[in-house]
Amino acid sequence: MGKRILMICGDFGEDYETMVPFQALQAVGHTVHAVCPERKAGEAVAMAIHDFEGQQTYSEKRGHNFTLNATFAEIDPAGYDALVIPGGRAPEYLRMNDAVVKMVRHFFTADKPVAAICHGAQLLAGARVLEGKRCSAYPACRAEVELAGGTYADIPLDQAVTDGKLVTAPAWPAHPAWIAQFLAVLGTRISH
Repeated sequence: MGKRILMICGDFGEDYETMVPFQALQAVGHTVHAVCPERKAGEAVAMAIHDFEGQQTYSEKRGHNFTLNATFAEIDPAGYDALVIPGGRAPEYLRMNDAVVKMVRHFFTADKPVAAICHGAQLLAGARVLEGKRCSAYPACRAEVELAGGTYADIPLDQAVTDGKLVTAPAWPAHPAWIAQFLAVLGTRISH
């Protein structure tokens, strides 16, 4: 039987870091509810595409519209087995929303699996759940991880790290490693 997974989204979240895990987790039998504060099921959030094109930091282009399939105000995190936090710019403002922070803290207090990628660490830091945790993130988020009491995992962009039930990765090139490690934490078995 599949798990119930909550995904917290927002405008200008990273396109790939939202859509790929949303679809992959459903493909292996999990139910994924994507929500955004102040939005209802059927409404969309604007995504952004971040790429590595040789500059000192990533570039940003407008991505797809991503349709939410659940209403934020109706979510009870106790009814979910795990949490996914995509990156992009959305975590910058999500970490300032008390209801979002309370949801994130629930998953850590209840010792449930959490997967965060890229700038998702900003939300983890804002929720003050990184104390003593090893966490990867986009390199520009290293200071936030460390200021929140976490140990920054300086790994290649295509790798992921697991610390207990927390699975983190620096950016979308890590999807294969990040999703595989999250599936392992969820106890999901795929056979060929």
